[in-house]
Amino acid sequence: MMVLVTGGSGSGKSAFAEERALSFGNPDAYYAATMEVMDGESLRRVERHRRMREGKGWITLEQPRDIEGITGRIRRYESVVLVECLTNLVANEMYREDEECENLKECIGKITGGIADLADSVENLVVVTGNVFDDGISALPELRNYLQVLGNVNRELAVMADEVVEVVVGIPVYWKGEKRA
Repeated sequence: MMVLVTGGSGSGKSAFAEERALSFGNPDAYYAATMEVMDGESLRRVERHRRMREGKGWITLEQPRDIEGITGRIRRYESVVLVECLTNLVANEMYREDEECENLKECIGKITGGIADLADSVENLVVVTGNVFDDGISALPELRNYLQVLGNVNRELAVMADEVVEVVVGIPVYWKGEKRA
């Protein structure tokens, strides 16, 4: 089962995604953290998410890029993985120091292929992404490219997903799949 969770900043998507992932009842629950701490704001966000996970049994895997790399670190197929968040993963892949992703199509394929590999290696996968498209079109080419890649990744993963849920002011809206009790 693959669930794609989206929403705006502060929408409650992370809390919903964590609850949804844990609702599967898998023996192992992995949290694939994609944010790189680069400044005080990113450190505050990482700390807030760590506090949210505290005491819930998560096995945290730091994976800011090459998401398929965590498949070898998962103990068994009967696991759930929560990937938090595609907005960071896409930026990290596109603007990595060792090899910037200049071909946008290849970048999209690398990310969606990595998520597909991960989905094949576990029983349940929950992927969080952000709705960053409501702020208008940017004149900056780098930002336009980022939005293009993220939009394409989101669309491809929505096709792959069994459920697509948008969280709006803490309320889950199911766009694909059925709401579970």
